[in-house]
Amino acid sequence: MALTIASLKKGQRAIIKDFSVDVVPLKLLEMGCLPGNEVSLVQIAPFNDPLYLNINGSHLAIRRETACNIEIELL
Repeated sequence: MALTIASLKKGQRAIIKDFSVDVVPLKLLEMGCLPGNEVSLVQIAPFNDPLYLNINGSHLAIRRETACNIEIELL
């Protein structure tokens, strides 16, 4: 089973490995959510959705449903 952004714990860092372009919104790609970039989980909102991330210095919130489709490799 592949690790995804949704499986990160608060404070963990990882490298984005792969994802399906059909599932990830274009806006996330424009904000740096690309393979090879570092991602860390900053905080999880109440009810576990959305996830607040730091991707290469950009802070953004994404839905857990989207995070489940972005594969990572832990650092």
